[in-house]
Amino acid sequence: MTADARSAQRVEGGRINGDMLWFNNEKGHGFIETAAGDRLRVEGPDFRNGPPQGRVAGMAVTFRVAGDGDAARAQDVVFPDDAAPRRARIRRSAGR
Repeated sequence: MTADARSAQRVEGGRINGDMLWFNNEKGHGFIETAAGDRLRVEGPDFRNGPPQGRVAGMAVTFRVAGDGDAARAQDVVFPDDAAPRRARIRRSAGR
């Protein structure tokens, strides 16, 4: 991945957006595709909340890149729903 491609994809906090291509729990690894079309390997321990279970193809993720060139891989991978849980809305009754 080139430095230009990385800087174009960065989001808040130096993280990069991407989509899961696949993850195999038996093998313990999978691949993520970045917005620039780069494929990065991801290992089970590289997921912040543990490796995903079930089908993940096409799911959005944010992550950091470790290494460079062919040795680059995704680390600190988070599914957006895991990263920022939503706060419950306060419902007010019509009479108030």
